[in-house]
Amino acid sequence: MEGTKPVNKKLAAALSGGAVLVLALTGCSSDDGNEKLDAWAKEVCDAVQPQAKKIEAANAAIQKETSDNSTPEEVQKTDSKAFQDMSDAYKAIGAAVNKAGAPDVENGEKKQQDAVKELNGISTSYSALKKQVDGLDTDDQAKFADGLKDIATELDKLSKSGNDALRTLEEGEVGEAMSRQASCKTATAPASGS
Repeated sequence: MEGTKPVNKKLAAALSGGAVLVLALTGCSSDDGNEKLDAWAKEVCDAVQPQAKKIEAANAAIQKETSDNSTPEEVQKTDSKAFQDMSDAYKAIGAAVNKAGAPDVENGEKKQQDAVKELNGISTSYSALKKQVDGLDTDDQAKFADGLKDIATELDKLSKSGNDALRTLEEGEVGEAMSRQASCKTATAPASGS
C-alpha cells in the first residue's frame, strides 16, 4: 500500500494545520474582569470544549491511518468519518457562538456574526471534503492517491484561509475573558504541541 502512504501523510499534515486553528485562543489573561463578558466567554468556552475534543479525535484518526499500512478502503472510511465529525464540530461551535449573542465589546455584534459565518463556512468545506473522499475510486491505487492529493491541497487552503474572523473575535478583551475560562484553557492545550 505504499502508493497512498506519502499522500496520506501530506493529508495528515494539512489537516493538523487546520484543525487546531479554532483552538488558538489567546493565552494572556488579565485580572480586570468584565462580568458580562466573562459570562459570555464561559458559555462559548464550555460549548467549544467538547467540539474541540471531537476535532482533535478526528485529526488523530487521520494521523493514525497515515502511520498504519492501510488499504484505500480503510483510508477512505476513516477520512470520511473524520471530515463529517469536523464539519459537525465547526457547525456546533458556530451555533454556540450564535446562541451566546454578541460579546460585550466594541463591534461585538459584527465580530460575532463574522465568526459564525466563518465557522459555518468551514463546516460546509469539511462536508464537501467528505463527499469528495466518498467519491474516490478505491480500486485504482493511482487514481485514489491523486484524489487524496487534491483533498490535501483543499485542506491546506482551508487551514490558511479560514479563521480570520475567529481571530478578530478573540482579540483584546474577548480573548482575555476566554483565557480566564478553565474550559478554554483545556481546549487550547493540544494546540501548543503542533
